[in-house]
Amino acid sequence: MVNDKQKPKIKVLKDGPYRVTGSVPLYEKIIVKKGKCNEFEDGRELPQAEEYLLCRCGKSKNKPFCDSSHVKEGFDGTETASNDKYADRAEYLEGPGVNLMDDNRCALSRFCHREDGYAWGLLKKTGEERYREQVIEAGMQCPSGRLTAVNKDGDVMEPEHEPSISIIQDPDMKVSAGIYVRGYIPLESADGQLYELRNRYALCRCGKSQNKPFCDTSHVDTKFSDKE
Repeated sequence: MVNDKQKPKIKVLKDGPYRVTGSVPLYEKIIVKKGKCNEFEDGRELPQAEEYLLCRCGKSKNKPFCDSSHVKEGFDGTETASNDKYADRAEYLEGPGVNLMDDNRCALSRFCHREDGYAWGLLKKTGEERYREQVIEAGMQCPSGRLTAVNKDGDVMEPEHEPSISIIQDPDMKVSAGIYVRGYIPLESADGQLYELRNRYALCRCGKSQNKPFCDTSHVDTKFSDKE
């Protein structure tokens, strides 16, 4: 029997790091081009532990792990993201062959770019199988969970993911990107409230997001690099 302490969970610590418990596998993933699409390649191996702290302020000298730099920097980690349910936040976009939900919570990983164009433009052509498949792929592969494909019966199309956390590198944009979380890992705010349980979401680790704790692409504007 698995007790609560052993279950995967992420806790946002007040003005501090993310505390990860439950032996969640930790990876580094690199965004690479394959044709006109993006995919992940394995990066360096990272230490594994039952519990670990991930830097949220962007200043640690031991990234992706916390080294208490948030204290010296006076990091303000106040959470500003809405905790409304995804279905209430998202815009519902209909196509002839499949629909999309889009809540605009973007991490700029560009998995919505497919061989024949962007997901939103292709949505209008989804009466044809070629384009329908690409829109479904965009919805299912979006790491931040911004996009979700919905079939014409109203069923949400979600990939199956085991719980995991990935530290993302984006060499094409010349930046280090966010923390991608998969597999319905509960996320608890600093005040003890649980965010909606989701299969995919992206957390900020540059410290500059205006939608904390979630990534809002600020790592691109600030040229964040965890190699410095």
